Amino acid sequence: MSENSPNDPPDGASPAVITRDLTKVFDAGDSEVRALDSVNVGFTRGRFAAIMGPSGSGKSTLMHCLAGLDSATSGSVRVGETEITGLGDKELTLLRRQRIGFIFQSFNLLPVLTARQNILLPAQIAGREVDQERFDHIVDVVGLRDRLDHTPAKLSGGQQQRVAVARALLSSPDVTFADEPTGNLDSRSGAEVLDFLRDSAREMGQTIVMVTHDPVAAAYADRVVFLRDGRLVDELYEPSAESVLDRIGKLEV
Repeated sequence: MSENSPNDPPDGASPAVITRDLTKVFDAGDSEVRALDSVNVGFTRGRFAAIMGPSGSGKSTLMHCLAGLDSATSGSVRVGETEITGLGDKELTLLRRQRIGFIFQSFNLLPVLTARQNILLPAQIAGREVDQERFDHIVDVVGLRDRLDHTPAKLSGGQQQRVAVARALLSSPDVTFADEPTGNLDSRSGAEVLDFLRDSAREMGQTIVMVTHDPVAAAYADRVVFLRDGRLVDELYEPSAESVLDRIGKLEV
């Protein structure tokens, strides 16, 4: 582990999301699988973080628990000042709708809607007034100004993912979770999306937590945390692709 505690970021900034002794156990018939084992980790506001680990390490389970998509067996998760462990389904749905953004590998755009309509859809469902200045800024940053009236079928994969990113960030969520966001993209399109995620953290103060298996993608983050067998075992600040690959290699030995 580095000298910094996972709950004590180097600049002392407060965490957007934090866990305490987070444990998740799945019933596997005659046995139990401990997917997360007393994980303590915090993710700093306005930073871009990546979660990595070998297959079966618990990285996707951690993201799902952080985002309120799955419940903890024990321990706690706090988003900002809100303890989400134990919230009911309606409360969790409201929390995700109002304070959490999601970016998926598969884009999850509605094919009958234009790029503009897809970006605005969550705000319309939630009955929120859209900040037009922020909408214009995000659209310009992701380079979609001349594609807003196109449906997903008329957009490249990279453009579709940029629509998904813009949709996730429009409401200024407390934290945005990205699950393998470049998994379906070529290297150039993936780099464009990762550049925007990094810039959204640095220039707009967004908090991004990304699950990835790709050392090159992880190198765009400010910090990488590494899981193995459901436990937080290492972390790396200001990573390079080479340093991430080295850490992953050691974990898989």
